[in-house]
Amino acid sequence: MMVGGVTAAIISRHQIDHLLGTWGYAVVFAFVAIESLGVPFPGETALIAAAIYAGTTHHLTIAGVIAAATAGAIIGDNIGYLLGRTGGYRLAARYGHYVGLDERRLRLGRYIFMRHGGKLVFFGRFISGLRTWAAFLAGLNRMRWGRFLAFNAAGGVVWALAFGLGYYYLGHALQSASTGVDVALAIFGVAWILVWLAYLRRQGRRLAREADLAFAERGEGAGGVLEEPSPQR
Repeated sequence: MMVGGVTAAIISRHQIDHLLGTWGYAVVFAFVAIESLGVPFPGETALIAAAIYAGTTHHLTIAGVIAAATAGAIIGDNIGYLLGRTGGYRLAARYGHYVGLDERRLRLGRYIFMRHGGKLVFFGRFISGLRTWAAFLAGLNRMRWGRFLAFNAAGGVVWALAFGLGYYYLGHALQSASTGVDVALAIFGVAWILVWLAYLRRQGRRLAREADLAFAERGEGAGGVLEEPSPQR
């Protein structure tokens, strides 16, 4: 995604560390909330950086980092849901290509919501790309707000806990590693995280291929994608 790449180039990990030292938890909240709105932004990177920063410097508490990330995820996602619900298809058709929300992503979102509904809201928090658009797509596909809120809050809490605690203890282990066993455990932790993320990304690509095939069989192009959907249960 071009915009996401530009954002990553403009806001480096070093700059995020500097911002964390200056603004603390507000950086985590803001970055995660902006990403959750549907803007390609390094929200997850900010959470990871903050967790490692807390584990190595102890200038932040991991509880505060997790709370800020959870709040940013839930509040940002609910604003994204509202944008999708009130003007989703018009906004996507007119401005989506500027932020990487093209026809294929709309087709993927519609397909997954038809088959999985709330699962996308929960697991989308863990998948790059879907994390940015899951809330907007939920609103766009008319998912009931109460159901969205339940899956959204659960996903936000689990995501913040998993990444926050995982990278916090990883940073702490790397800083205090004094034996070969400590180093080996830290390396194993990094490898496990990378394998898990690779699996989730592969699942996302598989769903994208399924969506392309499903809508091709139904003869739906751009016009079919941009039709207003019926309310989701």
